[in-house]
Amino acid sequence: MVHSELSVRFWGVRGSIACPGPDTVRYGGNTSCVEIRCGGHLLVFDGGTGLRLLGNELMTSGRPADLDLFYSHTHFDHICGLPFFAPCYDARSRIRIWAGHLNGKGIETVLNGMMIAPLFPIPMGIFTAKIDFKDFTAGEVLSPHPGVQISTGPLNHPNEATGYRLEYRGKILAYITDTEHRPDGLDPNILKLVDSADVMIYDASYTDAEYP
Repeated sequence: MVHSELSVRFWGVRGSIACPGPDTVRYGGNTSCVEIRCGGHLLVFDGGTGLRLLGNELMTSGRPADLDLFYSHTHFDHICGLPFFAPCYDARSRIRIWAGHLNGKGIETVLNGMMIAPLFPIPMGIFTAKIDFKDFTAGEVLSPHPGVQISTGPLNHPNEATGYRLEYRGKILAYITDTEHRPDGLDPNILKLVDSADVMIYDASYTDAEYP
């Protein structure tokens, strides 16, 4: 989808575990990763296994990567692509990593905990890119670049999660991933984030039979 210099590309749409194979060719088998271009700004939402493919694509340009990576939450299927993200190993790259659901623990601490023995052989300290870790509280409004505004809100998900509403040049995109329905009705946090959105990216992991 491309409109008024706002473009969206899906690098991973699966949940829980990557599932490549003949049955998943149409939508792909990688876990969550969405590339959004706002004019000359690159924003990435979630860093599942699809992040590796995005990184490889960025490296083919020969130019240093400059991007913002926003995590909806830190369950493994949403973060496991980071160790394989090629721009992290390029000293010219500039990466800002955002998360808003960790209640003071901090996204740097969580990612360090993933890339540590005996879980992973290479520590995050081996990254040569300039990486800034930006923690916030779900509900805050972020301004990563002039003209780019991102509203955030908490989602109903184990260990908490964050939904995003991106506004750029009069267009609105909502990114609402893992969330469970409320038994008493619609979630007002989600309604606020998706109100009047031109594009809504929404989690659809359950069938009607599984989650009536």
